[in-house]
Amino acid sequence: MKTAVVGHVEWIRFARVDNHPAAGEIAHSTEDWEQVGGGGGVAAIQLALLADQAHLFTALGDDELGRRSKAELERRGVTVHATIEQLPTRWAFTHIDDVGERTITTVGPKLRPRGDDDTLPWHVLAEMDAVLYIAGDVEALRWARRAPVLTATARDAEILRRGGVALDALIGSGEDEAERYHPGELDPEPKLVVTTSGALGGWMQPGGPFTAAPLPGPREDAYGCGDSFMAGLTYALGRGLEAHDAVHFAARCGAAAMTGRGVAPQPVAP
Repeated sequence: MKTAVVGHVEWIRFARVDNHPAAGEIAHSTEDWEQVGGGGGVAAIQLALLADQAHLFTALGDDELGRRSKAELERRGVTVHATIEQLPTRWAFTHIDDVGERTITTVGPKLRPRGDDDTLPWHVLAEMDAVLYIAGDVEALRWARRAPVLTATARDAEILRRGGVALDALIGSGEDEAERYHPGELDPEPKLVVTTSGALGGWMQPGGPFTAAPLPGPREDAYGCGDSFMAGLTYALGRGLEAHDAVHFAARCGAAAMTGRGVAPQPVAP
């Protein structure tokens, strides 16, 4: 199976702390590390574990973090197609507290792949079985729609409104106002809208509520769980699973990511 993600990459600097610092406080880390991440990066790594091919259409700065990001993604099985920008690669600082919750501060503008960049092989998207759109521009979104299955995050609502393409699934978070979808906001309406609510599960429209998957191991941290969920749903719909089964598979991908350190999507059996 062939899959792709259109989305952004960030270089993530993690620090594990006992508690997230309040205003004016100093937090002392007990562990720190760095990895490639961001919504596009995490989702592409998850798809590389699930599918025969995982492509990532993204944008990177012409700098050391951009080169490190590309190299790590490729080591993890992702085929990277990147617009190279004369801007710094975005990075983020992430606190992980004693219960595994993450708090993220991003530094620098989000670099987005551009659909008019003819150095990228956009035609490849028509050969994919499923594509996940996370960040880009209107032209990149319309290229992505050439795949038989297209899913998208509700985070990039303005591009989705302007693009006016049919989505097989729209995924958002019920815990983040910026990711909540209200009927009528997109034309045409997505075939499936999935709203996640962490350990509470979530809601499908159509379909109603769904439960969260049990963790397959000890809880490590929450970074990338939502992006792994989106990748799992994209993969499952591309495989031809019905919406209910696809959402439950996606929930297992999100739960598995919770048991890994930092950017840690896990292989999940269909």
